[in-house]
Amino acid sequence: MGFTFQPKDFKAIESVLGFAFHMDESCRRMVLENQAEKRKISLEIFSDIPIGKKRGNLISVYTESSHLQLHFCSAYVVSEMLGEVTFIAQCGTKVSGLIIEKGAGCSLFANVDAGILSGDFTHLGPEVMLSGIALSLAETVLPKDLKTRKR
Repeated sequence: MGFTFQPKDFKAIESVLGFAFHMDESCRRMVLENQAEKRKISLEIFSDIPIGKKRGNLISVYTESSHLQLHFCSAYVVSEMLGEVTFIAQCGTKVSGLIIEKGAGCSLFANVDAGILSGDFTHLGPEVMLSGIALSLAETVLPKDLKTRKR
């Protein structure tokens, strides 16, 4: 496994999201609440744990009506400007991203072709454009050979 969450990573995530992590058994757990919009989510980060026969990072999000997981998280990107953290997992030329917003919102984009993360988004259909724009921040943490492949 290449990436393991370190104390500095948790501090960076806390800084952007505005909430603190607490140790909860084998994970770091944060509860984000947006009282104005009546939203509340729980974010759990399991760092370097067994996942099947391999080890990796697991990101888990619980909302009032759903449970989302991102297995083998290999990187994350914080955006102070957007007030969000994007957790990234890559498998071959496919990228998945779980975005956690400061306002207790979350989005999941799974199995997205890495080739659409850069370039002219106007050539994409509107149903595909959102995933490309939302995950475009991931370009900064993806391997160079993946970023330069053509669509």
